[in-house]
Amino acid sequence: MASEQGKISFSDFFAKGHYEVLEERLAVENSRSALTIGIPNEICATEKRVALVPNSIRSLIGYGYEIIVESGAGKQANFTDQDYSDAGAKISYSRKEVLSANIVIKVSPANNEDITQMPGSQLLIAPLHIPKVTLEYLKLLCKKKITALAMEYLQSQNGRFPIVRILSEIAGMFSIIKAGELLSEPNHGRGILLGGVSGVPPAKIVILGAGVVGEYATKTALGFGASVRIFDNDVNKIMRLQSSVGRQLHTSSINPVYLAYQLMSADVVIGAMHSKSGRTPIIVTEEMVSKMKEGSVIIDVSIDQGGCFETSEITSVDKPTFVKHGVIHYCVPNIAAQVSRTSSTAVSNILTPIIVRIGETNSIEQLLFNNAGLRNGCYTYKGHVTNEYLAKRFDFKFTNIELMLTSGL
Repeated sequence: MASEQGKISFSDFFAKGHYEVLEERLAVENSRSALTIGIPNEICATEKRVALVPNSIRSLIGYGYEIIVESGAGKQANFTDQDYSDAGAKISYSRKEVLSANIVIKVSPANNEDITQMPGSQLLIAPLHIPKVTLEYLKLLCKKKITALAMEYLQSQNGRFPIVRILSEIAGMFSIIKAGELLSEPNHGRGILLGGVSGVPPAKIVILGAGVVGEYATKTALGFGASVRIFDNDVNKIMRLQSSVGRQLHTSSINPVYLAYQLMSADVVIGAMHSKSGRTPIIVTEEMVSKMKEGSVIIDVSIDQGGCFETSEITSVDKPTFVKHGVIHYCVPNIAAQVSRTSSTAVSNILTPIIVRIGETNSIEQLLFNNAGLRNGCYTYKGHVTNEYLAKRFDFKFTNIELMLTSGL
C-alpha cells in the first residue's frame, strides 16, 4: 500500500498494473513467426551441463521464443523439469520433437544420430571438437542444409572467445580446489593443507601455462595461501598474468633443468598448456614425474588436447585418478563439467544475448552478415562447408561464407 507521503512500496511497484483493466486492442497480424529453440538431453557420460538455464529461458520467452526442453536435460546440473516448466518452457519426452526446433542448442558436440533426426534447414549451436569430426558427420550436416556454429569458435567484438574463456576460468579455479582435496590423506595424498597454518609452510604449486587457465589457477592458489611457481615460454602471457594478479610472482620460461628441479619439491603440478592446433606438447617427461614426491598431485587440464605430462592417461568421472610413480594423476577431460550448475549458467549467459539478436533480426543470415564473430564459428552453411581447415581435411569444396552472405545465397 502507498504510504502517507504518496510513496509506493517495493512490492506494490512491481505489482502495479497487473490487475488493471486494459483498453481493447485490435488483433494485428504479426509477420514474424515465433522461433522455436530445442534443448536436448546430453547423453554423453562425461557431460553434466545444460545449454540454457531456466533464468535464460524466461528472458528468451519474453522475446517471443518458444522453448522445448527434453525431459531431464537439466537434471545433472540440478535444474528440474519443474524449474523449466515454471520458466515457461515446454517439457517434451520426444527427442525428435526437441531436435525439430528451428534452433537446436547443445553443450556437447552433436552426433550423427542427432543430425539424422533433425528435419534440416535449421541452426545448430554446439561445440565442434575438430579432432573428433568425421566425414559422415559433415556429409549429414550438408545434406540437411544445417547452419552449424561451433560454440568454442564464437568471437566477441574484441576478438576473444567468450565461451572458451569462461570455461577456462572455471577449469583453473576447479583444478586448485580438486588438488587440495586430493592432497588429503583419505585420497592417499600427502596430508597437506594448501595454505598451511602458523608455523607450517604452505603447499608448493607449480603451474604450467600462463593463459586463462593458469591465471585463474594462480589466483585461486594464492587465495588459499599456497606458494606458486608459473612456467610459460610466452613472456607476454607472464607479464599479463602478473599485471592481472597485481603482484610480482615466481615465474620462469620452460627450462627443462629448472623445471625438473622445481617439480622435485612440488606438492601439486597443474598442466594448463594449450595448443592452437593439434596436440599439446609434452612438457613433463616420465623421468621428471618419477622424481616427484610420493603422494604429490598432478592435475592435467590439458588432457582434452592429449595432455602435457608423459604419464597422463584419460580418466573418467567414475574413476578420476590413478597413481604412477607414487604420484596421484587427475586427468578427467572437460573438467569444467564437474561444476555443472556454474558452468551451465556461465555458458547460458553468453548464449542468451546471441539468441536474442537472432530473434530481433528474425534472420540468421542477417545476423551472420552483421557479426564477424559469429561468422568465425560457422563451419557449415546451407549445404556448404565454410571452414577451410575442415574442407581441406575431408576434401570438400571450401565456400567463403562472406561471399555467400554478400550474394544473398
